[in-house]
Amino acid sequence: MAATDKLSDKAIRAALKAAVTSGKPSRLSDGGGLHLQTRPNGSGSWRLRFWKDGKEGMLSLGTYPDVSLASARDRRVEFRREAAAGTHPGEKRKAERAVHAARQEAERMAAEGLPVPDTFEHTARDWYARQLPAWSPGHAKKILALLVNDLFPLIGTRQLAGLTAPEVLKTVRRIEERGAVETAYRALKAAGMVFRHGAL
Repeated sequence: MAATDKLSDKAIRAALKAAVTSGKPSRLSDGGGLHLQTRPNGSGSWRLRFWKDGKEGMLSLGTYPDVSLASARDRRVEFRREAAAGTHPGEKRKAERAVHAARQEAERMAAEGLPVPDTFEHTARDWYARQLPAWSPGHAKKILALLVNDLFPLIGTRQLAGLTAPEVLKTVRRIEERGAVETAYRALKAAGMVFRHGAL
């Protein structure tokens, strides 16, 4: 196996300075597929070459010094372990970025007062919009009022997948307790329709 941990911070700083002076990029190998690509502007980018199923891939691990030499080495070990376990490092990174982007979008929507995807309110509003053409204006108004006034304040922000039947029943009972038995029945029926819509 090829030697690893060949670089030092001193050698990296010298190479970055040389790249600025010469105006030419260079590539410094730390072994094990890890290298630092220096640029004439004085920056350096970590890259990790790997092989999966006989195909070569390249991962970007960040810039130096934001990602230190020690951190880059730690990431090399982590990605090699994942690859050995059958996980494609590039695919994992894409999935992590997608999760991060979805989380940021959800936070943005919540900050703007919009229903967050996969919550009860988001699913209910989608269900409502799809049913609207088949309903009379009066019925549509009643259903929207039921959702907005009775269900969203209690369970609207909950993730639909994590919402349990006992929690929905508790919400319906709270409506019953104020003497609105017919509203409670309609709320239970509407909640069931929202769950079925979310399962499609």
